Formats: sequence, C-alpha cells, structure tokens
Amino acid sequence: MRCQFCNCTESKVMDSRPTEDGSIRRRRECVQCGRRFTTYEKIEQLPLIVVKRDGRREPFDAGKIRTGILHACDKLPVSAQQIEAVCQRVEQAAYRSGDGEIATERIGDMVMAELKQLNDVAYVRFAAVYRKFTDLGTFMDELQKLLNENKADLDHEE
Repeated sequence: MRCQFCNCTESKVMDSRPTEDGSIRRRRECVQCGRRFTTYEKIEQLPLIVVKRDGRREPFDAGKIRTGILHACDKLPVSAQQIEAVCQRVEQAAYRSGDGEIATERIGDMVMAELKQLNDVAYVRFAAVYRKFTDLGTFMDELQKLLNENKADLDHEE
C-alpha cells in the first residue's frame, strides 16, 4: 500500500474492521512520514455479465448504476450516503442474482424499487429514462400508479 502523502510503500496497520458492504476498512500509519490514512479492501467478485436489451453482453459496471441514480437524485434532498447505500444494495443484489449473467431490465427494476422507497421524484425521473417514456400519456400513467400506491399506503396507515 502506497502512502498518499510521501509515496512510501511501507505502512503499519493500526486498526482493521469490517464494513457494512463486506469490505475491510484498515487504518494505516506510514513508516516513513508517520501520517495516517485509511484504505478499504474489497473481496474480488467473480465477473458479472450484463445482458443488454439488444442481446449484447458487457461486464457489470457499478459506476453506470451510480451515474443513473445521481442523475435521478440531482437537486433533490437525497444525501450522498443514501445514494451510496442504494448503489451498494443494487450491486450486492446483482451479484447474488445467480449464474454470472443479469439482464439490464432486472438491474433497472432493482434500482426503481430502491428509488421508490427513497424519493418519489427520483423514482419518476429514473423511470422516465429507463422505461423510455415517449409521450405524456405513458408518463402520466406511471405518475397515476405512484399516486394510487401512495394513497393505498396512507389508507393502510389509518
């Protein structure tokens, strides 16, 4: 591990602990300059292949999920921690899905389910792109479904 301050390759591990996402957080101290820094070790996953709508296959890229969620949550009261938690849950679910391949539709559905719990506006924004709304009618249908679900949730609470 290379020190970010002096580039020395020698460091001592001062503390190690697991994180919620399954990685290991290590607090290190540089042997040369004495400054402390944190590193994270992540277990290497078997490769996951994403099957696109047109049949193409490409390696899973969690960055694409993060980018989509960031766009959906832009200028909304959603914290970076909440976004990161959603990304981690979707990524973990994708890897747990099974046979080394997962369809983009399944990933999109996972993201939409997470965003529906997080923020209604983010959910609708993501759905507009993911479901490729082409006219106002399909957009309004999705909004109406969301309103009906929210109304049903409120009725159950009373």
